[in-house]
Amino acid sequence: MANSLKSAQFLMESRLSDTGWESAEACFDLGVAYSCGTGGMPVDLIEAHKWFNLAALRGSEEGQAMRAEIAEEMTAREIAEAQRQARALLAAGQLRAA
Repeated sequence: MANSLKSAQFLMESRLSDTGWESAEACFDLGVAYSCGTGGMPVDLIEAHKWFNLAALRGSEEGQAMRAEIAEEMTAREIAEAQRQARALLAAGQLRAA
């Protein structure tokens, strides 16, 4: 379990540091990791929706499609939380909209 968490942390840190969080591709990759549990990431649809939403904001059509797909499996409250988290990242200046 600890190894999986370290792998997940490494994946996240490497994707974010490589791109400075500005790439639609990096955001999309994180959405995939959270939606599928790739690289030891826990499956977390709120996190996945957040990252697909941020990818979509950067122009990713795949991000838009995946955001819509996982939204079908989420409650309205979960979607609202994912959107709140995405807005918080944008507001904090950690990410910029495209």
